Amino acid sequence: MSAEPRLVLASASPRRLDLLRQIGLVPDAIEAAELDETPQREETPRQLALRLAAAKAAHVAARTPSAFVLGADTVVAVGRRVLPKAVDAEEVRHCLALLSGRAHRVLTGVAVVAPDGRVASRLVESRVHFKRLSEADLAAYLACGEGVGKAGGYAIQGRAGALVISLQGSYSGVVGLPLYETANLLTGLGFRWP
Repeated sequence: MSAEPRLVLASASPRRLDLLRQIGLVPDAIEAAELDETPQREETPRQLALRLAAAKAAHVAARTPSAFVLGADTVVAVGRRVLPKAVDAEEVRHCLALLSGRAHRVLTGVAVVAPDGRVASRLVESRVHFKRLSEADLAAYLACGEGVGKAGGYAIQGRAGALVISLQGSYSGVVGLPLYETANLLTGLGFRWP
């Protein structure tokens, strides 16, 4: 009797791993796909999130053909402008200054490659509205350091949660992996878990 195909998460994000565990899914392996995430010319934020999720899943699936491979990518956008994954405190400050007092979109693309090569993907869009940030708000958030390495320079599941006036859409999608859509994609391709 052959073993059931395993699940591989094509992401090194600890947040995505935590979210999967929250719904009882524990990947058998984590293999980050190192890709150039630079937006292509004329590419919209929606297209970027979907393209990167699919590319990550496909890249890892090529190395693990007998597994279900799950890829995801989260993009924070103000209009057509894609905010970076902040590399330092200065970039966090720049992102937060752009988000202060306004709504923005968080787009998370999810793609699953099945062992038989079938691919399914979804894009989940959420709208997040930040309060107007004072210098004290900015200084406190920069001091905690959690915005570095995060799309848009913040982590909603951390201290930035206190900066959010409203969220329309998927909370888990803003964190990095929309759970409802992810579970449906996996189930639709035949992945079973308890």
